[in-house]
Amino acid sequence: MKTYTMKERPKELRPYERCLEYGPSVLSNAELLAIILRTGTKGQCSTQLAERILNLKDTTGNLLNILQLSTAQLMSIQGIGKVKAVQIQCLGEISKRISKEYASHGFSIQNPKSVATYYMEQLRHCGQEHLYLLLLNTKNQLIKEILLTKGTVNASLISPREIFVEALRHQAVYVLLLHNHPSGDPQPSREDIIVTKRIKEVGLLVGIELLDHIIIGDKSYVSLKERGLF
Repeated sequence: MKTYTMKERPKELRPYERCLEYGPSVLSNAELLAIILRTGTKGQCSTQLAERILNLKDTTGNLLNILQLSTAQLMSIQGIGKVKAVQIQCLGEISKRISKEYASHGFSIQNPKSVATYYMEQLRHCGQEHLYLLLLNTKNQLIKEILLTKGTVNASLISPREIFVEALRHQAVYVLLLHNHPSGDPQPSREDIIVTKRIKEVGLLVGIELLDHIIIGDKSYVSLKERGLF
């Protein structure tokens, strides 16, 4: 690929000028990212640098790749230092939070689809399993969200005692479990079902009901309650 500076590009091909004249919707993914980066590096303009970032994991130039890159991976690209790596990571986090804010309208903890939509962008890009405990009051309103584990979600790592200690501490009446499958397939594993049944049984003994266990995949989810698995 021929390298050139941004100043060497025709004015009508520069992202800033194109955005000012036509609006951001006409810009390519690489051009949008280039505006965030502001500068390129020796021998390549910001748009070429953006293309390298978007194509690091694959050659699709997909913006979702940004959400899957660690700081170390970003800094492995020539021209990306700590500042640019942090800027890109923050851009990804902003996009997740925008999606979550949008999904919050009409959010209902009693509706598995609503819960899955609310947490979808936050969890579907994670490279590890994250297990969240949602604590609810008598009106099914969310009291607190707690990240219980980060890694493999299985019966040996999840303690019902920890769950119900937190529930009692915050005077929760109901609890809901939520975790993601990095593979993108939300189908429950044998361990998922074992964990859910154990927690459901303990909850009945202490008087705190487990409402559901929702598994997040890639734009898909499974509610174990809807499946009749506990």
